[in-house]
Amino acid sequence: MPPASNLPSRLQAFLEVALIFVVFYVQGASPVPDVNEPHYLGKAIHYWNNSWGQGDFFLESADTHKVFYFTFGWLSRYLSPGMLALTGRLLTWSLLAWAWQRLSVAIVPRRWCSVLTATMFVCLMERCHMAGEWVIGGVEAKGFAYVFVFFGLAALVQNHWNRALLLFGAAAAFHALVGGWAAVAAGGAWLWLRFPTRGDKTSSDPEPVFAPRLLSLWPGIVFGLLLALPGLLPSLLLNCGVDSTLVQRSHEIYVFERLPHHLTLGGMRLDFILRLALLAMFWLLLGQWERRTEQSAASQDDPPENGTLPDTKLAIRHLRAFITGAIAISLAGAMLNLLVFIKPGLAADVLRYYWFRLTDVAIPMGIALEGVALIVATLQSPSKAVDRSRKYVARIGLGLALIVAAWHFGDHAVERLQSPPPRADRLADHAAWREACAWVSHPEHVPLGARFLTPRLAQTFKWYTGHGEVVNWKDVPQDAPAILEWRQRIEDLYRTGGTTPATRWYGTLADLGAPKLLRLAEKYRASYMICEATEVKLDLPEVYRNRSYVVYRLAKP
Repeated sequence: MPPASNLPSRLQAFLEVALIFVVFYVQGASPVPDVNEPHYLGKAIHYWNNSWGQGDFFLESADTHKVFYFTFGWLSRYLSPGMLALTGRLLTWSLLAWAWQRLSVAIVPRRWCSVLTATMFVCLMERCHMAGEWVIGGVEAKGFAYVFVFFGLAALVQNHWNRALLLFGAAAAFHALVGGWAAVAAGGAWLWLRFPTRGDKTSSDPEPVFAPRLLSLWPGIVFGLLLALPGLLPSLLLNCGVDSTLVQRSHEIYVFERLPHHLTLGGMRLDFILRLALLAMFWLLLGQWERRTEQSAASQDDPPENGTLPDTKLAIRHLRAFITGAIAISLAGAMLNLLVFIKPGLAADVLRYYWFRLTDVAIPMGIALEGVALIVATLQSPSKAVDRSRKYVARIGLGLALIVAAWHFGDHAVERLQSPPPRADRLADHAAWREACAWVSHPEHVPLGARFLTPRLAQTFKWYTGHGEVVNWKDVPQDAPAILEWRQRIEDLYRTGGTTPATRWYGTLADLGAPKLLRLAEKYRASYMICEATEVKLDLPEVYRNRSYVVYRLAKP
């Protein structure tokens, strides 16, 4: 371990956590609700109060993140949806700040560096992701899962493998894929460290011990798996007893129609792929620079004995092994992506597991932590092998890191002061939408339990009104029968029959005409419709209108 004087005191650690929380606050404090909050928090609210959103197709579909709903959703019995989101954000950001500070100190044991690494991490992740993953933002299950992943990594880089596996199991309980992929990457790291290549060995010792024997990991593996079961079982049993043909068709809808931007290389933007690839190349170059610096220092200093390394260097080695495991997962996903051209059904079955998710987190994390660690080590090294030119480059790197951090932090601070509309509201006139939803939410205007036809891209109707919807584009269920039903409802309500993206969907539900709307209302037991106000009035009872939205009654209350 580094000298005690270099480690933060409890007060120092508290101040660093507080500052990291401020960084995360500025990063994620967009207006409520954020993109996924109506989706996931809506489920959590309905889990504890099924009268909220009663009759909503999505809310009454199968639940998968039950640990999140059970441990956090109970607050909805006492808090409004908006306050629930704010409370969840403050809680997750606080826990993430604590976990990140622990991880950062394990890699860079210098005062205040954890604040810089946190800022670099959120900046690189937001601006260089490939598959749309994020850590700091709205409230959902994966925010809590990443708390355990960061704590697990802090344990792993300090060679506490059983503790790390237990924490990854806890992460999987909240979010099966986040914790599961972290455990898989840790398994890859163990293989890399347990059986190092010749270039990884630091002495003539034939078998340097960088990872424990497999048999000694049985407590972490067994009890980590037991911790993960509450998150794994709902997902594994989701389509139990459903016809395999229907399951495969639902996977195709989920992967190729609804979420290709997260799940398939063909659905991701090419510039997003290229920027993460460049970031990965920079991470590899960072490792080369680090290795050459160590070799130069070792040529003059005393070599390590018995294949051991100083704790800080060993921590970085473990972190790099974990990131290598994450990249290997994405490369495996890229290979499986080739099945799209051979067997699309099989491709959908395997690609639905978010193969590219962890790399979006791991590479920015590696550059933030390793980059700052290398800069600090270079500037503070007493070794003559670290010449002036290397220290000059390190100073430039530190200056650039500070400039980028200040720019990113300032950019988001200005954005927060401007108070933009919530990112979950994708409709043109946010103020008019809120006014219409406020009218609908009043029980004297619309009876409790009424079900609505809503605009396709509206994802905050339930959030503002508490009433159920027939369907919307955002709220895709998880189980196969419900996914197939979701697609049928989307086709019935919004599909024009056009073949081009511009003509595929109706511009407003009013375009369907009153007779068809009444048939659909009867089919899906909808009592009301809210849609964009147009010059042409439908031959339906109009109960509310403002400058942009109108509410029609489709059946007797």
